[in-house]
Amino acid sequence: MSANQSVEFNGAGSGSVAGSSPEEEETYAVCDESDLKDGEMKEVNVGKHNVLLVRCDGVYSAISNQCTHYGAPLSEGVLSGHRVNVENNKVYVSVKKKIQGQPKRIRWMGVRDQSVFHTVILLGGGAASLMCAETLRQENYGGRIIMVSRDELLPYDKTRLSKVMNAESESLLMRRMEFFHKHDIEVWLKKEALSIDTMKKTVTFDDGLIQCYDQILIATGCRAKCLDCPGADLENILMLETPEDARSIHYSCTGSRTVVVGTSFAGMEVAGYLIDMASSLTIIGSSEMPYQKTLGPEIGKVTMMVKAVKLKSGVTIAADVLIVGIGVNPNSEFLKGSRVKMDSKNYVIVDEYMRTNIADVFCAGDLTSFPLKMAKGQKVNIGHWQIAQAHGRIAALSMLHKEVELNTVPFYWTVLLGRTIRYAGYGEGYTEFVLKGKFENMKFLALYLKNAEVVAVAGLNVEPAVSVVAERFAEGRVITKAEAE
Repeated sequence: MSANQSVEFNGAGSGSVAGSSPEEEETYAVCDESDLKDGEMKEVNVGKHNVLLVRCDGVYSAISNQCTHYGAPLSEGVLSGHRVNVENNKVYVSVKKKIQGQPKRIRWMGVRDQSVFHTVILLGGGAASLMCAETLRQENYGGRIIMVSRDELLPYDKTRLSKVMNAESESLLMRRMEFFHKHDIEVWLKKEALSIDTMKKTVTFDDGLIQCYDQILIATGCRAKCLDCPGADLENILMLETPEDARSIHYSCTGSRTVVVGTSFAGMEVAGYLIDMASSLTIIGSSEMPYQKTLGPEIGKVTMMVKAVKLKSGVTIAADVLIVGIGVNPNSEFLKGSRVKMDSKNYVIVDEYMRTNIADVFCAGDLTSFPLKMAKGQKVNIGHWQIAQAHGRIAALSMLHKEVELNTVPFYWTVLLGRTIRYAGYGEGYTEFVLKGKFENMKFLALYLKNAEVVAVAGLNVEPAVSVVAERFAEGRVITKAEAE
């Protein structure tokens, strides 16, 4: 890099200032050029903002340290930054004056217009429904919005349930009731849909209420699978679906002999959380390695190094508490008998605009089978937070006839024993695997290839590498096998 070089990063996040005039910005010297080596990052203060300064191949970028969801990629999975300059061996970062003192940007949102006789029902109280409601109001939709949830709580951060299992329910809320009141979003709690009549445009609920709609979003998600074996109804068998379940697991397993059934994300995160709390911990899975169906056997071996994992063997194991995390079933029973088309596993089929086969019926989140653009339009089901948010936004725009094609890169993360593994892309059916770094050093970048192209990436302690690859995916740029190697 030359002694005087300016780099601009056009991102989708609140921190992007590319194109700003100097009078709209404030510039701060944050460090010496020699403070960071290639591949290193450092948190720095830029006025009232904390940003992450990254150096890669001699080029600096400043990435917002506040994401749309903690642990996830920055807005829409793409790096978003500020203006970075290097002058006389000093690194300078500029930020817009108007966002100084605003740690979190909240977009303008409208309210209900009583002259608009139009109703949108959002079935489900998760990330997809919340994003749909917010997007509708942000786009100045003036009709009635009704969000219906079978939960007792307002929309909350379900990803934290397996990571902070003793958290109080209130601390998990994504929005408080004042927010919904302010923007005229009705929230019906402890209410469940029993059936939907797409001809009459009505929904029948478990309390006998029949509600009409003009447009409807189905985002009822999935529920945890139960064990199908004798004794599955014993009291000391626990499952994780609600904050109350999480607290029950936390306190029941403390000092107890604990067995976790399931070696994918939910089971392994719960096991990682409990490992220093339970008197003994055994993990049981049907696959050869943990995470085998998601991260692959190569990374599954890393977790095997951490603690012993007991697999399918017919051995009887004494336990005080049994935790079940063996997958999910879609909450779509109420759609049976309707005209809404589902696949063989009872997931709702949608197009790239989150439209079902029925006019004015949309679906989003874990319940969907949707076309993934980066997988050449292959229909997939991905139950991750970031995907649900993207679905909710696209569905809202489609309701308003502002069709925007879904083009999101799956990005998720998991924590095991305090270490965060991040994953981006869609690696199902990968045929080749390229490793950068070493598993045993707990620092690696794993690239999954199919047809000589990188289709997914996973990393541990190598950020922002996973985010950089996710950005390439989002831009539709191919990463060849030669580049990967």
